[in-house]
Amino acid sequence: MASIKLVLRTNQEDKAGRCPLYIRIIKDRKAKFVSTGVKLKQNEWDNDKQKIKKNHSNSARMNAFLAQKIADAEGTVADHERKRKSVSARKLKEAIKGKDMANFFEYAYNRCDRIKGTVSVATYKNYKQYVAKFEKFVGHRDVYFDDITVTMLKDYINHMTNKLKNGATTIHYSLLILSVMFRDAQREDIISESIYPFSKVKVKRDKGKRLFLNKEQIEKLRTLKIGYTGKDKVFRDMFIFAVYAGGLRFSDVVSLKWQDYNEKEQRITKNIRKTKRAHNFKIGQIAIDILSEYKTEISQPSDFVFPIIENVTLFDSSEEYQAQVINSKNILCGQKLRRIGKDMELPFSLSFHLSRHTFATNALNNGMRIEYVSKLLDHSDIGITQIYAKVISEELDKAVEQYVN
Repeated sequence: MASIKLVLRTNQEDKAGRCPLYIRIIKDRKAKFVSTGVKLKQNEWDNDKQKIKKNHSNSARMNAFLAQKIADAEGTVADHERKRKSVSARKLKEAIKGKDMANFFEYAYNRCDRIKGTVSVATYKNYKQYVAKFEKFVGHRDVYFDDITVTMLKDYINHMTNKLKNGATTIHYSLLILSVMFRDAQREDIISESIYPFSKVKVKRDKGKRLFLNKEQIEKLRTLKIGYTGKDKVFRDMFIFAVYAGGLRFSDVVSLKWQDYNEKEQRITKNIRKTKRAHNFKIGQIAIDILSEYKTEISQPSDFVFPIIENVTLFDSSEEYQAQVINSKNILCGQKLRRIGKDMELPFSLSFHLSRHTFATNALNNGMRIEYVSKLLDHSDIGITQIYAKVISEELDKAVEQYVN
């Protein structure tokens, strides 16, 4: 026999000092909660009498409303227990919520499918991946929005920290995707604004240090004789190319075609894959020299500059294949660059993204205006570029401390 009781969730107190009132269903020692939509201060609720105290301005009307809620819930539970020999607390909750119920995973996966055509393939896959990650933690899909409490989220954080060994940034984004689903559901009037446990769960992202190669390290990498077979040299050349070609991302370098390069004007014109914005800029002499090394008499405008992606036709015809192959080649590139970085005895792990940091910091060090650097990096906000200016300022402070006494 299931038991039903009104419970004030004091652990979900909002900034105004009000707590949500839930109907608690206990069946086979398992508890489920159904929101009543009522929020009260702790001194307005009498738990023993299961009533709102008279110090609440609408106590009589609200108590009548709650009494009806409890009566309806008890009637629904009694009906279900009569019809079925075995019924879980979850099923009873579903019955009580009726048409008003909102299953989190049903909504989240459906939301992912609805945004599929409006975001990049990579973003779509990330959304689904983070939702699936949470589902794996929970163990099933029978979870409603109001089942996801502060306690559950804290347990999830502990799981990601201790079992999955996730860093703070990964944990932050794992929760961020879930919170986005809550906000979208609120905007669509699927759930009320009072159902939002994330306001009491904060995870700070790691303060990532912007690493970059100085001029000596760039030159050492550029002239390094690579004895490995495979694509090691090509990936190294792509890294150096990006340093002298506006800090292009890996996805834009690996998909660069000869038709994107105006040899006469020494200019690249292409749509940036991440932002979808058209980008047009001149490249440096070292980048030009690298291109001339890969240009052959049989190179066609539709050919990729760097021989990394094999199937040009499939790449051009399928966005899903594009995302898949770029991701796999990026992983391979990272493996090759890390090995090269170890050979060079760099004090940090070498990754392709460092070419972007290297371009920005060296351009600013050489006196390029921050507005120009921001434009070349295709930043939407100059505030993002100012991170690199801060790095240079920190390096300058260290130099003063070391050399000026």
